[in-house]
This record gives sequence, C-alpha cells and structure tokens, in this order.
Amino acid sequence: MFSRSHTPEPAPSATWMPTFCSAPTLFVLMIVGELVALVIVLAPQENPREWLPRLGTTTVYVQWLVLLNAVMLCSLRTVLQRLFTIAGFLLAWSAAVLVTALASWVVCRIDQSLGAEFSVPASETGRFVFANAAICALIAAAVLRYLFVFEQWRERMHAANKARFEALQARIRPHFLFNSMNTIASLIRSRPADAERTVEDLAELFRAALGPDDAPGTLGEELDLIERYLAIEHLRLGERLQLDIDVADLPRELPLPRLLLQPLVENAIYHGIQPRAEGGTLSIHGRRDGGGVEIEFANPLPTGTSLRGNGIALANVRARIGYHFGTHGELRMGPQADRFVVRVRLPETGVS
Repeated sequence: MFSRSHTPEPAPSATWMPTFCSAPTLFVLMIVGELVALVIVLAPQENPREWLPRLGTTTVYVQWLVLLNAVMLCSLRTVLQRLFTIAGFLLAWSAAVLVTALASWVVCRIDQSLGAEFSVPASETGRFVFANAAICALIAAAVLRYLFVFEQWRERMHAANKARFEALQARIRPHFLFNSMNTIASLIRSRPADAERTVEDLAELFRAALGPDDAPGTLGEELDLIERYLAIEHLRLGERLQLDIDVADLPRELPLPRLLLQPLVENAIYHGIQPRAEGGTLSIHGRRDGGGVEIEFANPLPTGTSLRGNGIALANVRARIGYHFGTHGELRMGPQADRFVVRVRLPETGVS
C-alpha cells in the first residue's frame, strides 16, 4: 500500500542574504552612508553651522553606524539564512533599525555627559533617536532589497554558467572517449605487442575522464595524462607525429580541473596533424609569467572541414577556463605563419 502523498513545505533559500563582511558590500554600504551624511548636512537647519566641520562630524557618526550594522548583520548571517526569505529580510531590517536606535541613544547620552554638544540637547533625545531610526528604516529597506536582488541575480548567473559548463563538458567527454576507443581498436589489430602498455595508459585517461568534476587535479597530473595520450597517438601515427615539449618550468602542484589541457592536445593532433599525409610537429611550451603560468600549443594550420571542428573544440575549452578561473584565466588562439597557436594563461593560485 502506498503512503498518502503530501505537498512538502518549501525550503528556505540558502543564498538570499549577501555577505556583509565582504569588501564590495562594505564599499556599497559606506557609499550609501556618505550620501546620507551629505543629505543631512545640506538640509536646512535652525542653527546652521559651518558645513565642513558639520560634514566631518556627521560622516564619522554615519559611517560608525554603517560599520556597526554591517558587523551585526555579518554575525547574524548564518542564523538569518536558515529562515525563509521574507522572515529573514524582516528580521535583518528590524535588527538594523533597533541597532541604529540604541546606538543613537548611547551617543546622545555620552555627548550630553561630556558636554561636547555634538548631538542634541537632552530634551530632544527622543526626537533624535526616532529620526535616526526612521532614516535607517527607509535606507535599510532599500539597500537590503537591492543587495537581495543582486545576490539572486548573481546566483542565477552562476547556475546558468554551471549548466553551460556541464553541457560543454558532456560534449568534450564523449568525443575524447570515442577517439580513444578507436585508437585502442586500431592498436589491438595492428600492434598486439603494444596493447598491454596502451591499456594501462588508457585506463588512466578513462579514470580522469570519468572522474568527478568537483575534485580537481593538478597541473602535474594533467601533464602526465597528456604524456600517456601522446604515447598512444604516437603508436597510432608513428613518425607522422613529431613532438617538441618543454614544460619543465611549470609548477606541477598547481590545482587544475581534470582534462582541461588534454583536449587541446587531442584537438591539435586530430585537426592539425592527422589530416596531413606528412604529419607534423606538435609543440608544447610552458613558462611562469608574472604571477601566472602560460602554456603554448602549436601545430600545423588545419585546413578545410578540420578548421570548423577546431574552433568548436577550442570554444568549449575556453568556456571551461572562464567557468573555473573567471577573468584570471585566458585562452588566445590564432594562426602564426604556417602554425596554429593556442596560448592558455592560468593564475598560479589555481582553481577559484
């Protein structure tokens, strides 16, 4: 007998609230706070004073409130994210208004005790606290709404990029596995003596191709996979495949997504060397360069239909680099004389 089905309650959003401890969010809050200070100073006053000293005092006070609320919301972020969006938003807004009111009252009491006359007389403390709380209520509602919308937009962009990356990854893997199976089939028929060693190389390549995406490898492991792949291709192509490799200066411990560079080697062979009766030379040179690493792949210019497939594969790899490294990673490509050159630049910090 089947149990009676019921509609599950919606789960609270886990990413609705921005990180108030981050530098970009603090910068936005401080800019808004300074605009509020300017509005207060420019507003008509019964007892006007020189605007510059008044602006300095108001700026210090407002920025202190901004940082106080940012620290408070940063501390409560874990608790607030467990709530539903509306409840968390209202609680964050209420906490900001309450903290502003209490801080305003404390400032008034300290100022009145010291006789500094920076705030208001004791008779106007209630009005001062209420006015600050009201201003905070309006500003906090607008700022929290803006940050909430921005956080949701960023999450949607991240999800879209991840989906696009997974689609591209799905296109790369079958292509790689299909070509590898053709290679092993041709080796078994024509060179059975080399089959045992080739199977070991293919096992490592398959393990990397079928491994999880969330467990990145290292540049050293990627270079080892490329070496195994080239060994298989050299058995298949013979003297038609010439190699010029210099990657000794590259940091082998650099974190790197699995099979990020191997498709570039596969692409160079299948589109730049295999179609040529005389074959060609594949060059792979790597070096450190200003806080990053640059790896260059060069092969004879592809021709005809090979050129189209070449562009699709390179676009896929470029998308993966953009997904994992953002603006810190780069793939540049283009013909140079009679060679097609692909340059990959990666940050030495590794996967972001």
